[in-house]
Amino acid sequence: MAPAAMLLAVLVLSGCSSNSSSSLSTAGVAPTAAEAGTSSAYGDTTGENKAGSEPFSPFGAIPDPSEGGRKIIENPSVADVMTAGPLPEMSLGRPDAPVTIVQYASLTCPHCRAFHRETFPEFKRTYIDTGKVRYILREFPIGKQSGNATIALRCAPPDKYFTLYGKFMEQQTSWVSQEVRLEPIFAVAKQVGMTQAQFDSCLKNQAMIDGLKWVKERGRTLGIIGTPNFFVQGKLVKKTLTMSDIREMVEPLLSAPRSAAMAEGQR
Repeated sequence: MAPAAMLLAVLVLSGCSSNSSSSLSTAGVAPTAAEAGTSSAYGDTTGENKAGSEPFSPFGAIPDPSEGGRKIIENPSVADVMTAGPLPEMSLGRPDAPVTIVQYASLTCPHCRAFHRETFPEFKRTYIDTGKVRYILREFPIGKQSGNATIALRCAPPDKYFTLYGKFMEQQTSWVSQEVRLEPIFAVAKQVGMTQAQFDSCLKNQAMIDGLKWVKERGRTLGIIGTPNFFVQGKLVKKTLTMSDIREMVEPLLSAPRSAAMAEGQR
């Protein structure tokens, strides 16, 4: 593999674990002394990847609070998972669909890109468009470049949100970088009609940034430590889902109400 390609692979792969550098940050602002000593702009990744520990896996176990990790909700209920913050949920499908799937994603994560390219189109046709599943996408940005792109994503008109998300995923190699580079992020955002003035204003929208921080921190409280992670009807699944996985989990949930209704009718 050529050196440039190797560097890009490393940069993209770093987007899937939450021990990467910083999360939501306005580009061009130097880190504070406190931030410089941590792996996150939040300064709160203690316990997520200790020195000398096994290599971090975004699909691995959640941090152990007894060892300095973040306290999480043990066995969160569906109500816990569905608690919404200050920003509206970005979703597709019927609000009253019998099954809800929540995905936590980072725009720089290649596993998220793989799910978007290889599984999501069929998943959407089979379950979302037919009213069987409500799909919610929640932002879990990892790295400053991902953070800035995520802020831009939220500034898109609601009806362009998933279009822009898809463009960020499809064009991942054109804008992901180790250093903060706003130009390639804007080059993607303007494809859905965002102007330079809107983009610049968006990155200074502190209410938006605070709302996105809430989404990520709530995800951490629910046990999310990397991407993609999913909640399928409240059950946390830490893997890149395939259509086979989705069918295996969703079909029993869809048949359960029918089975219950049939049983009730036979009484």
